[in-house]
Amino acid sequence: MARAPKDHKTNALRELDAAGIPHEELFFDAVATMTGEEIARAQGEDPDAVFKTLVTQGKSGGYYVFLVPVAAELDLKKAAAAAGEKAIAMIKARELLPLTGYVHGGCSPIGMKKRFPTFVDETAQLFDTIHFSGGKVGCQIRMNPDDLARLIPFQYADLTM
Repeated sequence: MARAPKDHKTNALRELDAAGIPHEELFFDAVATMTGEEIARAQGEDPDAVFKTLVTQGKSGGYYVFLVPVAAELDLKKAAAAAGEKAIAMIKARELLPLTGYVHGGCSPIGMKKRFPTFVDETAQLFDTIHFSGGKVGCQIRMNPDDLARLIPFQYADLTM
């Protein structure tokens, strides 16, 4: 695990600090070609407890955020059903930064420019703590899912294939 870089606070980390919600900030040397599963294993973490943040758009035009384990794939039909949409599609990478304030590979469910309906894969309930992006590449947050729910409202759902 790398040391925290100077000026490391992201919107996500600032929101957690301001709310006084317990969490750990984890930093690592990011390699652009590493998958989320490879990053989890390199840190000695269970990939099932490390979640990726995916941003989608429904047929209605609404945006939705989904957290799923890094080794799993989002099932778009299950995601649409959870969100009450007829269909859902992943947004294009170039749309991510203007919409959320985060880049691909560093998107956190916390601290986005606007709060969107958020859904977390039900497997998160199996862990005392989960990991997800801290708001930039090379930064993760470890926290209890119940504490995450205190900061951002979300629903658990079966979201993976």
